[in-house]
Amino acid sequence: MTDPLDLADLVARIGLPDAGAREAAAARQLRLTKPAGALGRLEELSLWLCGAQGTCPPRPLDRVRVVLFAGDHGVARAAGTSAYPPEVTAQMVLNFLAGGAAVNVLARQNGATVRVVDMSVDADYADLGAAVPDDVVRHRVRRSSGSIDREDALTRDEAERAFATGLRIADEEVDSGADLLIPGDMGIGNTTPSAVLVGLLCGLGPARVVGRGTGIDDTTWMRKTAAVRDAMRRGRPLRGDPIGLLATVGGADLAAMTGFLLGAAARRTPVLLDGVVSCTAALVAHRIAFRSREWWLAGTRSTEPAQHAALDRLDLEPLVDYGLRLGEGTGALVALPVLVAAGATLREMSTFDEAGVSDREA
Repeated sequence: MTDPLDLADLVARIGLPDAGAREAAAARQLRLTKPAGALGRLEELSLWLCGAQGTCPPRPLDRVRVVLFAGDHGVARAAGTSAYPPEVTAQMVLNFLAGGAAVNVLARQNGATVRVVDMSVDADYADLGAAVPDDVVRHRVRRSSGSIDREDALTRDEAERAFATGLRIADEEVDSGADLLIPGDMGIGNTTPSAVLVGLLCGLGPARVVGRGTGIDDTTWMRKTAAVRDAMRRGRPLRGDPIGLLATVGGADLAAMTGFLLGAAARRTPVLLDGVVSCTAALVAHRIAFRSREWWLAGTRSTEPAQHAALDRLDLEPLVDYGLRLGEGTGALVALPVLVAAGATLREMSTFDEAGVSDREA
């Protein structure tokens, strides 16, 4: 693909998982030393994994990669929609790089690795006394997005560049051997554009998609709801133009994550979604290419109502529901052992014939 924003070509490259491998997995499940269906949802997950990998039994997930897209959102500062100051985004980027955040801890527990991509953080790291690797900052399209209740988040060109960056990063990760991708997020205020996008794409009013985010109080919730209402009014004419919608009421991090999810699907690489931000990007990506959802699993159900609406629209059932609302990719990493267990049981259990165990009577 010469032009990463030739959306028609991108859509054409996104096929469906391997039906033959899925059928072989279903047949193998019936021969394993257990009653049919006794492993519950693990069985269905093993079928999905075989279809995504194109083989049965499934390969171990040896190289899981979290790609964390960071960006600031002008609406957080202008409209006061978060419980935390915008400076926290840059500070957390440094924490990720130092390995001290929850996503780092959970990634280490799962043998996964974390990559941080600064798409629109409103900071000069040198001012914080930090030297940041070039791979972190070279993709940045601007410092912060516009305040979407009154101005566009990005220019059209910036949105296209961010989207194309997500596509490239998916290619880089798959080319380097990633066998499962997890989109992570960091950005003070990022639940506000998420609520706007989900509200517009699901036809829901502001009060039905605005949550508590970082733990906001009632007064802040009302300010946030008003900002979402105003942004939805600005974005409504662009519901049929996903890139234009991301430019108007999204952000560089969301645009990059949308490209990343579509790039993974085009490269036939499974994705484990996290919380409201990644599910919002998935909703936009699904609007571009409906077959892309077949390459995604929902890792977690967060406390954000916008994520619940996105999951319903995508018809995805989360693997875990622990009340998580941190983002970063943490919910997906908590869910990852469930998917690993599903693959391992299908791959490593003996069949009735192998174990010399009698099958159920006809």
